[in-house]
Amino acid sequence: MVSRVARTRPRLVEQAAPEMKVVALQALAPAPPVAEAPARPTESLAEQIRRLQAEAKSLAKNHVDALRLALIEVERLSEEIGEGGDVYPTGIRELARRFAGETDAKVQALMAIVART
Repeated sequence: MVSRVARTRPRLVEQAAPEMKVVALQALAPAPPVAEAPARPTESLAEQIRRLQAEAKSLAKNHVDALRLALIEVERLSEEIGEGGDVYPTGIRELARRFAGETDAKVQALMAIVART
């Protein structure tokens, strides 16, 4: 007796594709900038000019003070080298002595001009 084995074939069942949801990309993008009315200036043009001029004068004063301090440092270094003895070449020592003498006069003139303004 021959047994009959039922051979079953896999059945292909058509399934519906799952629902796909479309997400709007706009939701992920940053919001567009809102046009704002230009802010009204808190100071007039003349006031801005006066403020900027005052700021420029203050910066110029600081710059001149930095020059004064630099000249004082040049004077100090020049005196050290001028009095340094034979370690420094003769031409350098003499030049440093002249710098020291001239720098003091330049600092004094600078201070007098600043005091007048």
